[in-house]
Amino acid sequence: MCAGCAPSSARSAPIRWKRCTASAIAWAPASKPIAAITPTPEAAGKRGGGWFRLRLRTILLLINLVVLVLPLGSIFVLRIYESALIRQTESELIAQGAVIAAAYQTDYTRLAGHHDPHARGDVQSLDYGNPLLWHPPQNPGNGPWRPRSAQLDLADDKVRPPVPDPAVADTGADPLAQTLGHELTPVLRGAQLYTLAGIRVVDYNGIVVASTSEDLGASLITREEVTRALQGEPVSLLRWRGTEPPTPLESISRGAHVSVLVAQPIVHDGRVLGAVLLVRTPANIKQAILGKRTALLRGALILLLVVLALSLFTSLTISRPVHALIEQARRAARGERGAVTPLRHAGTREIHELSETIAAMAGTLESRAAYIRDFAAHVSHEFKTPLTSMQGAVELLREHGAGMSGEERERFLGMVAADANRLERLVRRLLELARADVLQPRQEQAAIVDIVNAVATRQRELGLEVVVDGQAAGARVAIAAEVLDSILGTLCDNARQHAGAGARVTIRYAIDPAARQLMIDFSDNGPGISPGNAAKIFEPFFTTARERGGTGLGLSITRSLLAAHGGGIALLPAERGATFRLNLPLVLEPTI
Repeated sequence: MCAGCAPSSARSAPIRWKRCTASAIAWAPASKPIAAITPTPEAAGKRGGGWFRLRLRTILLLINLVVLVLPLGSIFVLRIYESALIRQTESELIAQGAVIAAAYQTDYTRLAGHHDPHARGDVQSLDYGNPLLWHPPQNPGNGPWRPRSAQLDLADDKVRPPVPDPAVADTGADPLAQTLGHELTPVLRGAQLYTLAGIRVVDYNGIVVASTSEDLGASLITREEVTRALQGEPVSLLRWRGTEPPTPLESISRGAHVSVLVAQPIVHDGRVLGAVLLVRTPANIKQAILGKRTALLRGALILLLVVLALSLFTSLTISRPVHALIEQARRAARGERGAVTPLRHAGTREIHELSETIAAMAGTLESRAAYIRDFAAHVSHEFKTPLTSMQGAVELLREHGAGMSGEERERFLGMVAADANRLERLVRRLLELARADVLQPRQEQAAIVDIVNAVATRQRELGLEVVVDGQAAGARVAIAAEVLDSILGTLCDNARQHAGAGARVTIRYAIDPAARQLMIDFSDNGPGISPGNAAKIFEPFFTTARERGGTGLGLSITRSLLAAHGGGIALLPAERGATFRLNLPLVLEPTI
């Protein structure tokens, strides 16, 4: 809008403008106030209390978390399974060690009384073996039972260096221990064929007396597990297997590179006779996968189904609604009316709100396009009639003006002047309508009592009878004083135009405290408005007083001005004449 469209004064009923370029007229159709681009109350209700919709960022976060958890969960399950394999191996070695230790004790009891006592004095003496320095925790509830459960955990237990090579013993093994070990060796090697465990039995000095390997007579006293077992403590620990390069599949598994060692002390009558050492490599991931391939294939199928479900969920909540919006936009671009509607299944809250906003925008654009078509038709019709009349009068004057009498020429010139005045009024009203449609109200206020009294005084001077009835001293409304003056002046001009001589209007105003609004009822004693015309009086160019110079734009301008300030106007039923109710937002209530 150009800068020259500012109102020149507020004295007359219609707003007059100083000047304006023709571009302002072009703005008038496009700036017709139509429903704002906001969701309807029904749509807002559905969003507030209808089907729960996740936000788009929530869905994307959930998908990313699931994608992240799947591999991390697999690694976690892998670690748990590795520890389970190690504990299973530990439990098997504990059971084997307990059996071998019990067999050694039994043979010791049987052979001790028949063995040559010169090797170490009397073997029946109380000092044979090592003193028991480690005592198990007291647990009276178990009675004589001493269960030993697997405790190794790959995540928590320290992995010791690889098993060191056996050392050369400085002295020979105990003779009785050698005899017992000689009897046990065939048993150990036979059991190894099934258990796959490396087994050694050492005497109380840590010298190997029975073994599945070729290290009889070697000393293992320097090993941590041997030292602790010869004090009476059962030991389970992990050691690195060595430096062999792992296979690609085994490289993901830490458990593929460790060995489980179990040391079981042989205790008899409170003395440690020796220890049983067992070592075995637990099953690795490659072996576990081969052994559990059916379960793993089933798990892979489940993961595939999860991925497919996530893809379907993403499609239903994001992709499909977006494609539906694209299709609606394409139909609207092809000119199809009513093609854009809110999606019934929007998926996410953002897409739901986007769908409602786009539908509201499309409705606004369709309404605006229809308004432009209607407005253009009305403007064409309103301008065509006086232009045709002017053109005909000018042609007659040009062709027959020389032969006309002065009275005839004056009559035709009067017709041209009247039509020119009508065109001038139409242009002025169009500018006023354009201004009202795009008006941006500022923080302005008006004292209702002062404005109504000023309008009543001016209209009485023009011959219109005005009755004022209201009790709102001090009340102020959110509208500029000159704008409210123009609105009331337009209504008074309409009443005078339709009621003719003896026109009388009544202006009543009151406050609605609940709505914080001021209501103004404007009534006249004219012929009234028929029911057929009541629905059209606010439409541009509709008038029943065209022959009296009416343009049909006054009430349209009034409605636009009030709407721009947050108010409104409506036609009320009346027994006689016409009654309009104006609503204006209240800024300051009157003081009583």
